[in-house]
This record gives sequence, structure tokens and C-alpha cells, in this order.
Amino acid sequence: MFDILQSDIIVMQELKIQRKDLRDDMVLLDGWDAYFSLPKHKKGYSGVGMFTRNSACAPTRAEEGLLGFLPSPEASGVLYRDMDEKESIGGYPSAAQLEALGVDDPTALDAEGRCLILEFPAFVLLGVYCPANSNGQRDDFRHGFIRALDCRVRNLTERGKRVVLVGDLNVNRDEMDGASALDDRRKGNISHEEYISTPNRRIFNQLLIGGEVVGQRDEGREVGVLLDTTRHFHPERRGMYTHWEQKINARPGNFGSRIDFILVCGAMREWLKDANTQDGLLGSDHCPVFVDFHDEVALEHRQVQLVNLMHTVGTSINDNRQTQLAPALSAKRMQEFDKRRSIKSMFAGASVKVVQPVANTVSEQEIEQMDMQVERLAEESSLPPITPVQSPGAFNLAPAGPRSTGSARSQTSLQPVPQLKPIVNLKRKPPVETSPRVMKRQKSNSATQSHARPSGQQSLRGFFRSASGNGASEDTTSASTFGASIGQINNQLPLTTSIGELAAGDCTSDGGAVQTNNSTLEGRAVSTADTASPAPATSERSPAPEASPTNFEARAATHHSWNSLFSKPAAPLCESHDEPCKSMQTKKKGSNQGRSFWMCARPLGPSGQKESGSEWRCGTFIWCSDWGGGKK
Repeated sequence: MFDILQSDIIVMQELKIQRKDLRDDMVLLDGWDAYFSLPKHKKGYSGVGMFTRNSACAPTRAEEGLLGFLPSPEASGVLYRDMDEKESIGGYPSAAQLEALGVDDPTALDAEGRCLILEFPAFVLLGVYCPANSNGQRDDFRHGFIRALDCRVRNLTERGKRVVLVGDLNVNRDEMDGASALDDRRKGNISHEEYISTPNRRIFNQLLIGGEVVGQRDEGREVGVLLDTTRHFHPERRGMYTHWEQKINARPGNFGSRIDFILVCGAMREWLKDANTQDGLLGSDHCPVFVDFHDEVALEHRQVQLVNLMHTVGTSINDNRQTQLAPALSAKRMQEFDKRRSIKSMFAGASVKVVQPVANTVSEQEIEQMDMQVERLAEESSLPPITPVQSPGAFNLAPAGPRSTGSARSQTSLQPVPQLKPIVNLKRKPPVETSPRVMKRQKSNSATQSHARPSGQQSLRGFFRSASGNGASEDTTSASTFGASIGQINNQLPLTTSIGELAAGDCTSDGGAVQTNNSTLEGRAVSTADTASPAPATSERSPAPEASPTNFEARAATHHSWNSLFSKPAAPLCESHDEPCKSMQTKKKGSNQGRSFWMCARPLGPSGQKESGSEWRCGTFIWCSDWGGGKK
């Protein structure tokens, strides 16, 4: 995925995972650092993640939360806002600002996993997932969050820091950024002034450079501080959306909204090279948004390599990232991932030490003296003389003439070759035990085994004999003999005989031969090495009933009736396109909640409405209970 995006910093929102759900492939990424802000109380809710490429950038500080009310893992539980100014990012709202924000519980706001902040030498990066409009249930919380975000961004810019805001803000600027807003304007449901003056949209437009505001600006928001990068490069483009509703399949018709932004401070305007949306990348109800900076940027009236600004002084030399400890919030420093390696390092070849050979410094005279000492010790010893022994394992694989037997398979003879020198072992070996082992044999009584009835499992012959037969003689037949007779009969079947032909033919037993209408199977005697028993007598079978057209039609009718009973009814065709409809279920509370209905399977068009006579969704609507016995 990272190769497809081709970015050095990747920000993700709405992760909906817990800390226990983090895996190695999310954290231990070669060449990348990972940072996460996950909800502390609600499980599987919101969540923001950032991934930074080590060769391109190195954050100096990392925090989670917007107001600084969470404990820092780097300061032993001290709140971010209470840390020393040199160790924290700064820009936290003051007590007076917190009171003006109207946030009831700042800790609860930070604990929802909606904000992650990384500081680089070049700028401060905020990854944000703002609360969505939940049918008016959390309007106060949503309004307090957008106010807190505006306050933190302005405090950072006042401290002289460059700010980059990235994320799903769940708010758009004007009607151009929302297809539903354009539809409401055409219908006359809302005016332009009313649309851009909603509380959250008004704060957002005051934060933007060039944002449209009706009336006088709010106190403390007299000037916009962030630039909308995508709209900066595409000021007149319509339909530039980043989110589409999945419930109504609005993406094919591009009926969406632009609520994902990359905003930069005004001082970074000249750094921008390009910005756009990537609506062709599927896999989510949102599409990626990117911004590209120049490799060289203007800083204090001089051109500087941006990659050097993204590292601490002394950590980047000629674009090569030097070793630097990541902030404590890095996922690699979590307890469950700390001091872990990537799986690729497990298969890396170990370093091999090359041992240099030592030169031989022993002279020939010293070697002769050592040989003489060995011979003298051998003569003085009392050991008996040792005669050379031919090794039984040494053979000469030389080609020889043909054998007298006339076999032409092998033209190689194995001739023993005596060894030149005996191998002397001065250590005594224990004597080899040559006496054969006495193997214990279990006493067996063949007569008892052949005539006694098994105490547990019966023989196969017992399942095929008649009830009035002689059971004592029949049970002595072995299962292997019976299986062999069946195998021999099967071997005599012609290849063209099918199972259906055998079942349809009249089978009789006469003189050990099985006769059918297509072939004759002659019986053969069966003999084994252990036992010889006569072939089992075949029991008489009743002739198979002949298949008549009447029986076949009745069986087919029964099969069809059962299939129609358990199969789903065929989908009706829509009115405009004459195509099969799709089945949906009503989830809106009311008298029809839970009922199923048929509707046109095509997606909504750009207008967001059902259209007749066009290529988009038509107005076909049929209750399943009103169509062909459909179920409610």
C-alpha cells in the first residue's frame, strides 16, 4: 500500500482498532516508524495513525490529544501540558481559553483517539479525525472539538511554528464541496449565506485563508492562518469529492462531499508543488488526498534541502538518515513490540569469520626425527604386531567382462582392494557379542484361532449370510477372501459397462456366473497363501423395477416443487432499464422497520435523486411481500 501511495508521511483516520489489535505488519515496518492514538474507553472507535519514512523524516516529539490532558509516556505519567516547554510541543489552550471553549471534560475529549501530533524541525503536523454529525446527538461535543482545534492551531502559529493540518474534518467549506448542498440550493431549501453560516462551518471558514464569512469575524479569529492546498491548485473544479455514502452506492455517480483536507500555514505557500485527490483508489468510503513539496524550499532568504529540514541537526548527512531514537509514543517502543526485530532479519545470513591459514614452519629434519621416535616407541612397546586387514567397505568399481550367467544388465564387478596402511587404534574396544539374541515368541494355537469365534468384531461374511444359514462354517471365511472375490469380479467387467446399466439389467445367480443384459461375469476360484475358502454364495436379488416415463415425470415434478419451495423468488425487473432489482431492508424506525423491498440496482446519479429515462437509478420500488409470494 505504501508503495502505491508513494509518500513519505501517511496519515490515517477512523482506524477502529484497539491496542491489542496491533500486529507486526502494522508496527514493525522496515524503514518506517508508526504512531497511533487509539480511544482509551470506547473500544473499536475512531483512532488516528501516522507512518513516517525513516530516510525522509524524523519527528523530534510526538503527542496524542488536542488539549494536552493525557499523560506522556516519556515523562513518567506527567501530562503533556505540564511538561517543560523544551520537552513539549506547546500551544496548549490556557485556562481562560478552556473556559471559553465550553468543553466540559477536556480529558474525555483527548481520550477518544481523535488527534495525533508530530513535530519535525520544519513544521508541526496534526492528524485529526473530527466527530461526525450524529443526527444531532453529539452536536455540543462536535462544536467543542472544532473550537479546540482552532484554538490549538492558532496558539502554535503565534509561537512561530509552521503548522500542517491533515485529516477527516467532517465539514466542508461551501456548496461546491457538497453534492447534497447543491441539490438543496437548487430546490431552494437553503440559501448560500445560511449554508456557510452554520456554527462549525463558520469556525472552519475563519480558520482558512480566503474563507468566506458572513458578517463580522469572531474575536480571536480575525485572520485566517491555514491554506486549503487542494482548492489552491484547483480553484474552480467541481465534483472534487473525497467521501461518498456507501449505503446508497453514491460513488459511481460521484454524489459525495469534500471533507478531507491538507491545510498548511501561509508561510509554506511557496513550498507547495502539487496537491490533489486520488479518487481512483478504492477500498474505503474516502479517497486519499496528497500534497507534494519542492525538494528545495526557501527559508530565511536561502534555499535549503527539505529533507535536511525534516531531521534534527546532525542526523541527516547527504540524504542518509543517521541513527536516532524515536519518540516514546512510537509504536516500536511499546512494551509488546520493544526490542523486536522484523521477520526479514531472521532469515538474514549470519556474518562468517574468515580464518586465515597458519603457515607450516616445521622443517623436514624435525619430521624425520618425529618418525624415528614413533618407530622406537613401537619397538619398545609390548603390543603384538598388527597385520594389515582388508577393509570390507573398499571396492574397486572397475569395468569387467560379462558374467558367465549371460546377464547384460551390469558390466561392473566389485573386487575388494586391500588398504595400503592399517588403521591402528590404541584404545581397547569391548568385545563384540556374536551370539544371536533369543527372541521371545508368543504361544499361538492355530486351531483355537481358526475355530474360535472372535469376541468383539464379526467377520464380513456374517453380514451377507442368510439368517437360516450355518453360522459356524460361514464365519470362518476370512474377510480377505471375500474382498478378493469381489475384486476379481470387478476386474472382469468390460470398460463400456456403466453403473446405470448394471442397475437396470436383470441380475441372476447361476453356476457361479453373474449375468446381465450387457455382459457376463464368470466366477473364478479364489486362493490365498494363508487360507483357501470357497467363494461366498451369492444371495438371490429381486429384479430392479423398470423405469417408466410416468415415474420419471413424477420424480421430476417432485424435484421441481421442492426446489421452488426453498429457492428465493426471482427478482423483478426495474421500470426504466428492464434489469433485475436488488433487495434492501428498511432500517428506519417506524411501522415498516425490518420490511424488505425491491429497488433499482443502479447507483444514484450526480443529482442524488432517482431519475427516469437516464442511466442512473430509476424510481422502481416494490415491497417484497407484494411480489410473487416474497417474504416480509
